[in-house]
Amino acid sequence: MMAFITHCCTNQAHRLRLWLLALLLFSAFGGVHAQTSGGAAPQLKLERQDDALVLSAQLDFELPPVVEDALLKGIPIHFVASADLVRERWYWTNKRLASVQRHLRLSYHPLTRRWRLNSNFSESNDSAQGLALNQNFESLADAMRTIRRISYWRIADIAAIDSDGKYAVEFNFQLDTTQLPRPLQIGTQGQSDWLISVRASQSLGAELRR
Repeated sequence: MMAFITHCCTNQAHRLRLWLLALLLFSAFGGVHAQTSGGAAPQLKLERQDDALVLSAQLDFELPPVVEDALLKGIPIHFVASADLVRERWYWTNKRLASVQRHLRLSYHPLTRRWRLNSNFSESNDSAQGLALNQNFESLADAMRTIRRISYWRIADIAAIDSDGKYAVEFNFQLDTTQLPRPLQIGTQGQSDWLISVRASQSLGAELRR
């Protein structure tokens, strides 16, 4: 009888340790909704605009000196922003319902001393229907203010969102080193000075559902 009681208590203590470990892991990772490298967490705002879900964001990061130096030497710098509408599933990975991307190309022209920003907006499943926008700026600061601000970006149709279920928008913004000249790509590998990455996730409230 004593042996049985000791074995039972041992199992209970083991289950308790596992439960505490799971609780600690959830506290450490479950509440994280933003990750950044090279800047602060972005401010996201989701709104319903007619039949669409739109995203506005204010990013907070600075260009590392090596990146600014590359720009001044005439090397264009590329950024890519993406936003995914997902349906949250506790039993499996989230289901992606819609995805959009924004590609930005920033360049400096020494002859005119002006900065040029090329923006391309597209849906991942139909890039042919993208929208292109070209802007010129007198200073790098003016160009960066435009890059850091995203206003009323159409993410998905409201029709894709049911009244029940849990939904979220996963946002990602990063410097795209794959667009650099090949020799520079090799030189930037493992260099934290070239790392600009911002990730954030925000759940949809009931007022944004169909």
